[in-house]
Amino acid sequence: MTRTYLPDAFATDKVEAMVKLLGLDPLDAEQWDFLQSESTQDLQAAPGSGKTTLIGLKLALMADAWTSPTRGVCVLSHTNTAKNEIADRVGLLAAGRSLLRYPHFIGTIQSFVHTFLGLPAVRARKVEVRSIDDAAFETAAFRLLQRPEYSTLRNYVERQHHGTGIVTGATFNYRDGELAVTGVARDLPFGAQSSSGKQLDHLKRTLARRGIFRFQDMYAIAQEYLARHPGIAAAVTTRFPFVLLDETQDTSATQHELLDLVFASSSAVVQRVGDTNQGIYSDAASVGGPASLFPLPGAPELPVSRRFGPQIAAVASRLAVRRPQQVRGAGPDGQVAVLLFDETTVSDVVPTFERMAAVTVPEDVLVRRPPRVLGARQNAKTSPVYPQSISCYLPGYTPTSRPTAHRTLIGAARAASARWRTGPDSHEAATELWNAVRASASSPTGDGLPTLGRLERSAATTGGRVRILLRELLLSADGFDEASWGEATEQLAVQLKLLNGCQLRQAEMEFTPAATAGAAPGPVPAVPAARAVPGTIQSAKGETHAATLILECLEKTGKKFDVTEALRMIAEGSDPLRELKSVQAAVQLVFVGATRPTHLLVLAAHRDRSKEYADAMTGAGWDIRDLTEH
Repeated sequence: MTRTYLPDAFATDKVEAMVKLLGLDPLDAEQWDFLQSESTQDLQAAPGSGKTTLIGLKLALMADAWTSPTRGVCVLSHTNTAKNEIADRVGLLAAGRSLLRYPHFIGTIQSFVHTFLGLPAVRARKVEVRSIDDAAFETAAFRLLQRPEYSTLRNYVERQHHGTGIVTGATFNYRDGELAVTGVARDLPFGAQSSSGKQLDHLKRTLARRGIFRFQDMYAIAQEYLARHPGIAAAVTTRFPFVLLDETQDTSATQHELLDLVFASSSAVVQRVGDTNQGIYSDAASVGGPASLFPLPGAPELPVSRRFGPQIAAVASRLAVRRPQQVRGAGPDGQVAVLLFDETTVSDVVPTFERMAAVTVPEDVLVRRPPRVLGARQNAKTSPVYPQSISCYLPGYTPTSRPTAHRTLIGAARAASARWRTGPDSHEAATELWNAVRASASSPTGDGLPTLGRLERSAATTGGRVRILLRELLLSADGFDEASWGEATEQLAVQLKLLNGCQLRQAEMEFTPAATAGAAPGPVPAVPAARAVPGTIQSAKGETHAATLILECLEKTGKKFDVTEALRMIAEGSDPLRELKSVQAAVQLVFVGATRPTHLLVLAAHRDRSKEYADAMTGAGWDIRDLTEH
């Protein structure tokens, strides 16, 4: 088969020149090995090991040497945040920016399935897609449920606790060569041939004919499409001879299965990168579950973290519950501390942490990477045990979204504008922006906004006026200030209302300043440097902080406390793989939070449960502070 890139793409002199151009640190042996690998393999990368930087470097080198005009690189990730970070890095260089357009693809697994499998399959059935969104489906399903022909189903679900979820969560699952209608958990409380089962099947397929789907539906539809048209997989692998999968540990069993159907038996090179000890999403979080297939036996590792030093690395190594891993800290010398509290001193935990951060961390570092307060749960439930969640420490805490540049509408406008300026395909940029608008809008009917191709073109029509506004956004996105952005979104909101009654969600319309050129990726600090920003551990995945406080919370079974269990495991030197599954899951979250900071890691735990474990760590150089004694 003809090569798609020059044979010296990863030659030593080219790599060294690119490292110098990008201002990167010299590569170690493990990084060199992965960078120059041109065969299918997995890579297990410790937190802070420079995984994303290495991926960006490899893609930049590959782009610089790419020769095929019709075959491309396919880069997949679990989240838009990770995808955008990769796109931002490859976009730093002119050669790298070529990967942002045809024939290449950088996107989430979900968008890959939509683009190359799910949407073509739906369109082959002459169905026009109106929305692929769980919330939109729930609204439409609940409305349809009120019709007389679904009375048996409606009467059934109304008698059940949270019974409407059976309908609003109705999902396609590919089994025995057909699309079956199941629940989110794939089991329904009634048989498929019962009256309720038949009515649910009819309701789901009615919405499908109207083009209204759940995200998960696309995977089942894609599986059916591949089974009925075997040539599709061959076409996709011919288009993409090289595939790079990032954040592999968060890939669900369904996603793994579908990607295997496409790539596993092909000649395509598939390189998977991730950290199995950070697999906290969906069924990928189940220890010993499908995602434990990553990494494959014998896979190379990146064990050196440049984010933090030996103290925090030692904690990370002890809390690796899915795969034993000795993380070597090559970053700043850091400090590990424990704050012990009781019910009367719990309110002192966060202020004490903030004072510790101000004293321990250089001020310029705090400004660049503000301290964070993290917990596994946001709000307490009915259980009397204490503390359960972040709100137990911060009574006034209300969850707030911390939008990154690409999750807000203005971020999407800036990204599409950049593609408009640098790429030859202006339609692709306009489609990207319009899809972001569609995702940012809510509809009273649940129908959603039409596709870009369905918008009328005459300036005298609402569709035509929307097209004009989109063009203005593409041309002016980088020059907006708060006032001009507010005016632009106001005009857009008016036209969307006229178009089909849709409304832009207020949170999506918020203005965020453009990132400073050359600044490190990451959210702009919204608070003074010494003030800590609270949030969930899950929301902080992939971030880097100067200082991080992990608040003890009740784990999901309601029987144990996560930080106490982590302290016990460290103090006793227990084998993480021998712990209860519930403990492993709780400690895995602590691992993710504990590997965010560069300079200061603080664990907060109730004194009555954790004092013996905390005191045992004094000899390891930990700073143990009992707030009840002050």
